[in-house]
Parts: sequence; C-alpha cells; structure tokens
Amino acid sequence: MTEESWKRFKTLLKNALHAVAFTGAGVSTLSGIRDFRGKNGLYKQPETEKMFDTELFRRDPSIYYRLAKDFIYGLDEKQPCVVHRVLADWERKGILSAVITQNIDLLHQKAGSRRVIEVHGSPRFHFCLRCGERVPFKAAAETARRGEVPLCPKCGGVLKPEITFFGDSLPEEALREAWEEASAADVMLVLGSSLTVFPAAALPDLTLKNGGKLIVVNDQPTRADAAAALRFSDLGEVFDRFEREKPFD
Repeated sequence: MTEESWKRFKTLLKNALHAVAFTGAGVSTLSGIRDFRGKNGLYKQPETEKMFDTELFRRDPSIYYRLAKDFIYGLDEKQPCVVHRVLADWERKGILSAVITQNIDLLHQKAGSRRVIEVHGSPRFHFCLRCGERVPFKAAAETARRGEVPLCPKCGGVLKPEITFFGDSLPEEALREAWEEASAADVMLVLGSSLTVFPAAALPDLTLKNGGKLIVVNDQPTRADAAAALRFSDLGEVFDRFEREKPFD
C-alpha cells in the first residue's frame, strides 16, 4: 500500500455521501473462520459440499448438523476482527451507511454494526419446517452442539437455520435493501469477497452503473479489479492502519 493510495482511500471515504461495504468470507478468516473456496477452504474437506444442500437437509437434517457443529454452532467463541471493528466505528461516525454481507457468522453485529444486510441469510433464527415457529440461535445451538438435531418446541418438527442453502431463494427483503444501497452508493468497499456467487456478486456492478466508485480489498483477483478506483490485497494491513491512525476522529 503506497502513501498515495492510502491518502486516496481516506479522501474517497471522507468525501463520500453514501458509502457502503460489501463483505465476504475473507473478512471472517481474520477472526479464525475458514472460508469456503480458498486453498484451505471448507469445500476442500470431505462431504462439506453437502452442508448447505437444501434437498439433502430435508431428507436428512443430521448431515447438516453434524458438518456445521463447529462451523456454525461454535460461533459464540469467535470474536470480531479489525475489519468488523473499523466498519462498526465508521457507521457510528456517519461515514458508512450500511454493511452488505455474504457472511453468516453474525460478527458484524457482534462488533456493533447496526445496519447489516445479510444477503445469504443468517443463523440468528431457526424455523420449523412443519409449523414455521422461529427459535433464536442460542436455543438451537445448545442442541446442535450436543450433536443432536434441534426440534421445534411447539410441534416437534425439524428446525432449519434461516441461512440460504443451495436450492433456496435468497431472502427477498435483504436482497431488495442490498440493491437499493448498492445503487445509491457513491463509494462501495468490496472486502474479502471473491465475487463469484451470484446474484450477490452483481451488487458492485450496480454501484458502477450509477456512477459510484469501488475500492476492492481481497487477497485473490476478482472480476471487479479492472473497474476499481483502488485495489489492495491485504485486508489486515489496510484496516490495522485505519484502526491505529483513526484518520476520521
């Protein structure tokens, strides 16, 4: 990161009228959560491609709960990283309007971000496949950590997390809000996303289409690199410096 690019990053954010962040799994790796498609990602491990298969879940939910026991139901042990903390701080200062995230780990909320749009759903609630009853994460997690399938306290049906599995539709309200935020943004920070999972990966295109600028920070190339106003590879380095120097105080 050159001094010139660092200064331009600060200037773009300071002058932005509507800045948003779009975050992917690369942010969560800084909190010790494995990504999906990286060289050591979850999908490199046996069977993990079955974890978020909605048809398989409905046939045998125990497969999901076995594979997700540590990844999802160990989230209480994970803490926000520097990126989560800085983004929450920027929202408090009025610099950032919203965080749009592909992540399902709840760490933006744990860091203090209030406007978090979860385009791939969230485990914050689980719902009953039989009667629709909603159960908070903590109650479902207690059962899942014992290696059991959580059941509805009302009717005994199987509980499924409100995460978007393969074969599910994306949450309509979250997708609508994300589209509005991306369209309104004059600066979008694309952080730790490979931009390969659609339709969420098309959100930066909306910002560009409406005259906004992209700042991409990711350790691997993305489809938005050529169009980005700024491009960095090391999330930790960039956000450690923001946390250390606090240029917007």
